Amino acid sequence: MAIMHYEPWSLLRQIQSELNNNLNQFDSSGVENADNSNVVTSHWRPAVDIREEKDRFVIVADLPGVDPKDIEVTMENGVLALRGERKFEKDVSGDNYKRVERAYGTFYRRFSLPDSADPDRIEAQGRNGVLEIVLPKQEKVQPRRIDVKS
Repeated sequence: MAIMHYEPWSLLRQIQSELNNNLNQFDSSGVENADNSNVVTSHWRPAVDIREEKDRFVIVADLPGVDPKDIEVTMENGVLALRGERKFEKDVSGDNYKRVERAYGTFYRRFSLPDSADPDRIEAQGRNGVLEIVLPKQEKVQPRRIDVKS
């Protein structure tokens, strides 16, 4: 006789996760959230961290299983877009999978750039399933004194 581990709350956790994924575009009052960094056509949404440093902004995205060559980073009209696809390695229909939790398919995230970011010097680097996008801040223009002629 085999002993099976039973988790009575696993179904409830799964439902909560699905609701969080589908309803994350609204805040607690039901108003659409300002974070529109994903779109309906995405199959999954990579997790990102965004931090501001003294002279730059840094976006770090978790993209395990995605080749950096397959990631498209674009910038247009003050919006940075991150797009790509994580492909499933093989067909699961004939296999005896007990659980499939990793998301596959296309992803698309958008981020509005602050005015202080320099769009001409953006750099992106992918390594070990992590994409790091560096957005240097624009150098501040120093005020200059203008002589008044008499």
